[in-house]
Amino acid sequence: MTNYKHLYWIISIVMTGGIVCGLNIAGISGAVSQIQSIFSLNDTGIGIVVSSLTIGCIIGSMILGYSSEKYGRKKTLILTSVLFTISSIGSALSTSPLSLIFYRFIGGIAVGTISFLGPLYISEISPPKIRGKLVSLSQFAIVIGILLAYIFDYFLIGITNSWRYMLLVPFIFSIIYMVLSTIYLPESPRWLVINNKKSEAKNVFEKIEGKKLAKKYINNIEESLSIKNKISFKYFLKGNIRKIILIGLLLAIFQQVVGINAIITYAPMIFENIGIQSQNALLQSILIGFVNFSATIIALWLIDKKGRKILLIYGAIGMTITLLYLTYAFSFSQNNILILIAILMYVIFYASSFAPILGVINSEIFSNNFRGIGMSFAAAVNWLSAFLVVQFSPYIINNLGGSVLFGIFAVFSLLALIFVKLYIPETKNKSLEEIEKELNS
Repeated sequence: MTNYKHLYWIISIVMTGGIVCGLNIAGISGAVSQIQSIFSLNDTGIGIVVSSLTIGCIIGSMILGYSSEKYGRKKTLILTSVLFTISSIGSALSTSPLSLIFYRFIGGIAVGTISFLGPLYISEISPPKIRGKLVSLSQFAIVIGILLAYIFDYFLIGITNSWRYMLLVPFIFSIIYMVLSTIYLPESPRWLVINNKKSEAKNVFEKIEGKKLAKKYINNIEESLSIKNKISFKYFLKGNIRKIILIGLLLAIFQQVVGINAIITYAPMIFENIGIQSQNALLQSILIGFVNFSATIIALWLIDKKGRKILLIYGAIGMTITLLYLTYAFSFSQNNILILIAILMYVIFYASSFAPILGVINSEIFSNNFRGIGMSFAAAVNWLSAFLVVQFSPYIINNLGGSVLFGIFAVFSLLALIFVKLYIPETKNKSLEEIEKELNS
């Protein structure tokens, strides 16, 4: 009998890293006003403090993507736990904007790495029939972290220097993640096969799927590797490979430019912009985090039943409609209740589609030969897009208004819908090697 208990234990460890990611991404949202006031920062300055995390994400995605290929998934994941620990302590103790920017940059390196390596690792150890759900758990963990960040921020807001405690929260979770990943996390069996450690890979697969399927998986991996065993820059310019890379990169861009990080990071600022007091703004941010959490469960339930593409299509349609309403509402109407409902509906559509499915699809369409490199590059592009959104959103909303900001996001959501309809393949219930054969045929 398949020992899925062991598989779920492994995935829960990876999810711990995802929770720390979410805490780092959203934890600063409740501290933005305090940090801006204490360090006398203008909109550009606070944008740099907040977006320094995403700059680290870009660097981490690129550099540690290479590390995961050369030194293994496990060692790289352990390294992220160390970076998280350093970042949380340093950020909490910062005495200047520069030191805060530096330590958030360090945390960003870890966040950027987890954002691609979590889905990649889970996809490489998961059975095809439940792979979509299991890979989505990496995004679900980030969502849990975001919700926890909002809750901690709300209860810490009245304490002196509460912003320091908000930025220190990830430390405890980082230590737990470090201990679990060091002691209990096995190496990815597909990485082991690629690096001529077949017997170790067999042991990992046997604990997850049993001896019979372990042998089948290893044979399939070796067959896929025998087709192409040399990767060079010219390899990525080949017709089918170029198309696969382009699909992965464009999906990564669209996941960010529809505006989710502006809402997650600046939710209190958006609510304060329409006249809601700081404490209530944080409370409504918790509501956003809870809705984000609940909607991700919908994706976990449907992704292997209905497929990846249909969820992306419905998600893009819903986001476009809600963003168009928000564009109208910030232009002509200031009904706070309707604005809140529209934002919550947007989060539902996003969290049940683009949020978890990016990692699933990219972990599936990139082949064994270049999955690590491909996903790290896609993650870097994803975080570069997030940086632009996070950096310029405060200026746009404070100087041009919420209608302009949400109007831009609405246009990108419509373009995302067209892109998904025309170019995204359906990959449910297929092994990674089967998907590779189909895309390269």
